[in-house]
Amino acid sequence: MDKAPVTDFATDFDHTDPAWVADPYPIMADLRERCPIAHSDRYGGMWVPVLHEDVQAIANDTEHFTSRSVVVGPGRPGVDAPPAPIGVAPPISSDPPFHSIARRLLLPAFAPKPVQNLEGFSQEFCRSLLDAMGDADVINASFDYAQHIPVGLIAKMVGLPPEDGDLFRGFVHDILEAVDLPIEQRMERFQPVDAYLTRVIEDHMENPREDLTSFLLEAEILGNKLEPHHVFGTMVLLVVAGIDTTWSAIGSSIWHLAQHPDDLARLVAEPELLPTAIEEFLRAYAPVTMARLVKEDFEFEGCPMKKDDWVLLGFPAANRDPAFFDRADEVLIDREENRHAAFGLGIHRCLGSNLARMEMTIALQEFIARFPKFELADPQAVTFSQGQVRGPRNLPIRILERA
Repeated sequence: MDKAPVTDFATDFDHTDPAWVADPYPIMADLRERCPIAHSDRYGGMWVPVLHEDVQAIANDTEHFTSRSVVVGPGRPGVDAPPAPIGVAPPISSDPPFHSIARRLLLPAFAPKPVQNLEGFSQEFCRSLLDAMGDADVINASFDYAQHIPVGLIAKMVGLPPEDGDLFRGFVHDILEAVDLPIEQRMERFQPVDAYLTRVIEDHMENPREDLTSFLLEAEILGNKLEPHHVFGTMVLLVVAGIDTTWSAIGSSIWHLAQHPDDLARLVAEPELLPTAIEEFLRAYAPVTMARLVKEDFEFEGCPMKKDDWVLLGFPAANRDPAFFDRADEVLIDREENRHAAFGLGIHRCLGSNLARMEMTIALQEFIARFPKFELADPQAVTFSQGQVRGPRNLPIRILERA
């Protein structure tokens, strides 16, 4: 879609602008200094806080801000949208008090023990992807590796055919990246998602199995089966959020190591440092920016927010706020104190954080074990996704050494 480029992010913010997509961090730093809550008339009105204290305050304020829709777009949930308190993709779109009920329903599936049980599958899957690369000197670490890992895990957990991975990634693009399209095109692009997941649900109703889809169909809240739009919305959340976020986090970690040979060498020599490094990659390259809608006209820190204005919660910006983190713009893989916001703040903190950490750990362990030395093959060829989940999409890596 053709649109005017942003000339001042303080007054005309757009998270799909090419300058933001290419490198948002200098823009974040500039906004922190001169306009810590940016504004835009795009998408029907939007505010963008970049200070940690403001992001945290809004994320925790369920009185003035609603989560009934969390992806910024040209429209707003209409009269035919799933009503509050469930929202379009529970529990992330649910407001209190229903939110805690919907979240509690899913917590057991993402608890440490079930996630630990998936480690063997994850390791074998990552190794199979690495094997498929053969002896190539240059690989695409996003296309050949990172994008497949969460697809394999989510397909196994939800009960989807893993061979439909390209479809799932198409769903991710249409829902999370193509947000600057007119609302009619957005709705049209969602139809294949609707049709696919409806077929999956119908098949599970006829043929129950041991997976999350069947679990949702059998689950009850206060003695009643889940509403059909609750099951459908949660499926959308699991497929879309479960894939794009981890794909981006793994890719960004490899992108960093390809440019910092000292960090790579240290992780090869000190593999026990990997969990700490992963937390730092999550902080420095946090993939997710979440949205809220203003419930009613409300003034926040001098900003006259209007009913149904978007608020784009800058978790990546909060993670680089020097008022909250020492040496905030440096990536320190041995950073000991790291209370980052990569998994969100407030009641909607990511319930899949255990799974994401496990996937990142095994993905990086296996990649580094196979390729102890590598670099960017062409830095200018690296591209990033646009919208509210940021990660490398084209990531050509030159292999310098194989184990």
